[in-house]
Amino acid sequence: MNREPPVSWITGIGLTSFGRHPGRQTLDLMSEAAQAALLDARLERGQVDGLLTGYSTTFPHLMLATVFAEHFGLRPAYAHALQVGGATGFAMVMLAHLLVDSGAAQRVLVVAGENRLTGQSRDAAVQVLAQVGHPEYEVPLGATIPAYYGLVASRWIYERALDAGSRAPDDADSLHWQRELAELAVLMRRHAAGHPGAQFREPIGLEDVMASKAVASPLKLLDCCPVSDGAAAFVVSRSRGDGHAVRIAGTGQAHTHQHISAAPSLVRYGAAESMARAAAAAGFGPRHCRYAAVYDSFTITLAILLEELGLAPAGEAGRCAREGEFSAGGRLPLNTHGGLLSYGHCGVGGAMAHLAEAHLQLTGRAGERQCGQPERAVLHGDGGVLSSHVSLLLAREG
Repeated sequence: MNREPPVSWITGIGLTSFGRHPGRQTLDLMSEAAQAALLDARLERGQVDGLLTGYSTTFPHLMLATVFAEHFGLRPAYAHALQVGGATGFAMVMLAHLLVDSGAAQRVLVVAGENRLTGQSRDAAVQVLAQVGHPEYEVPLGATIPAYYGLVASRWIYERALDAGSRAPDDADSLHWQRELAELAVLMRRHAAGHPGAQFREPIGLEDVMASKAVASPLKLLDCCPVSDGAAAFVVSRSRGDGHAVRIAGTGQAHTHQHISAAPSLVRYGAAESMARAAAAAGFGPRHCRYAAVYDSFTITLAILLEELGLAPAGEAGRCAREGEFSAGGRLPLNTHGGLLSYGHCGVGGAMAHLAEAHLQLTGRAGERQCGQPERAVLHGDGGVLSSHVSLLLAREG
């Protein structure tokens, strides 16, 4: 017996500025975003019966969902906290989508944030995030998150150089492909300039990226997202209400590995598989969308995901950015708030800022950043080192 697909709506969003928020703690930032989301959804706190939160590295409580419920004045019938790295925000969307369809809750508040920039030292942040590595075969060798992605980038450059006809890729090949990645950083900064909440809005050019200091070869400083304070929230409802509603048309996940040394492939990850599941549920896929929100913790992350999702031909993400295909007036506007690379990255809330921008675009509320009247959007996030993948397809209806 065929079952009707789940129906749910994102009815409100809340987003703080990202960057430095001295004196603001995890619960403070989460509360600000949550209150904004409820106002946007035209709801009172008592009307929320479901709560999903992410995790916070600066407030690592074992029961963050119920701690926040107490702090914010909620008494949910369902509360849960998730941990899937950078994919957590989108995984919470998927879970909320299924919860309202099951009847476990009617209105689910999804919220995450932390003071990742001001609430811990740089060394502490590096050490905490590096723990995604294998405890025996990776972490003891001193690898960091940028180091893991540097390895991924080196392999990508090698493969792309071979695709372009180089029998033995050399330094010139490497430099060319590093510049192609740098185009994505330039684009994200250009988009961030139009958003007052972005952490970095000063213009940068290709040569600025190339001249920035090395972090983990071949990645440079401007190939990497910053660490930020901030928070994001949204409401997922069974009914579209009377506000600004966007339908969650399809969701999907794929988990191919946890540790990069155990990845089944360094060329293909789980993004295509995840998106195929979302498209099967939605009845349409990325090629039918006119807005994209794709995880961009590093330029290499964005390049790989764009390729695997079919949003850019292999090796051509940089060209697409350079030629305006991902700009506001292009064929597929991408991360028009500036993405993780320039809007900022506060942990779980980082990818949720992508969703907030997609919601604004679909409801025609993005102001000067508005990209026409897109009716469908494709979103994708990953956690770990391209380990856990979550895909979303959203649609504006009515």
